[in-house]
Amino acid sequence: MSKRIGVIGGSGLYSMTGFTDQEEVRLETPFGDPSDAYICGNLEGKPVAFLARHGRGHRISPSELNFRANIWGMKKLGVEWIISLSAVGSLKEEHKPLDFVIPDQFVDRTRGRVSTFFGAGLVAHISFGDPVCHDLARLLHHSCLEAGVPAKMGGTYLCMEGPAFSTKAESNLYRSWGMDVIGMTNLQEAKLAREAELCYATIAMVTDYDCWHPDHDAVTVADIIRNLTHNAENAAKVVRAAVKALSMGGRACPCSRALEHALITDKKSVPEATYRKLELIVGKYFTE
Repeated sequence: MSKRIGVIGGSGLYSMTGFTDQEEVRLETPFGDPSDAYICGNLEGKPVAFLARHGRGHRISPSELNFRANIWGMKKLGVEWIISLSAVGSLKEEHKPLDFVIPDQFVDRTRGRVSTFFGAGLVAHISFGDPVCHDLARLLHHSCLEAGVPAKMGGTYLCMEGPAFSTKAESNLYRSWGMDVIGMTNLQEAKLAREAELCYATIAMVTDYDCWHPDHDAVTVADIIRNLTHNAENAAKVVRAAVKALSMGGRACPCSRALEHALITDKKSVPEATYRKLELIVGKYFTE
């Protein structure tokens, strides 16, 4: 199977313009159903698989997302790079609505979400000190600048549970921690992409300031929708620029060997059913 670039679209971005030769691909995974069919086609002359994170029509809340199925499906389709697009609130004055942030760190404030493929007799401990692919993140930042979209390289994405937004006390607490943006989805994707040995980076698209901001209550739903629409238009430009610039050759980053020293369990002790479930991800380490 040829290599592909994966794109996960967030709130306000349920499709990608510029595709040619599109086809819908529905996958069954060992972890259940992905959010929607994958839209596979060509963008800037390169093979791309697009997935609407919340499903077309925005049917799935952040806490209901089947992150494992979504990432497993990308792996199955031959994806090696995932560009994740996520609507976020800003926790700093410097990140204005319509700005993009390319975070390089995450803080997890979710509760009870499944963030690993492993268990059931196969243990793995991945390195996650640097949770995004720096090569891909730098490419996305450069693509933002090329597309004329205000963007900052680096920062921390706080991943909250939702679906309700923060209280003012929580928002101010996160600000005291130095967090940059707040969203509800990308931490689990980043962990699972690392376990699947995929390059992963986030474009965090600021729609508004979080509730800490004195002007927050003056923001209307119409304002948010307008910003989502504008951000989606800018995101399409950035993704096209990134896909065009991305080299489809071998990856020099460590993402492609993330499991090399992470698999702890003796291979002979792994239950057959667990191995079959995870063969797509771990198979190469059991035949070496």
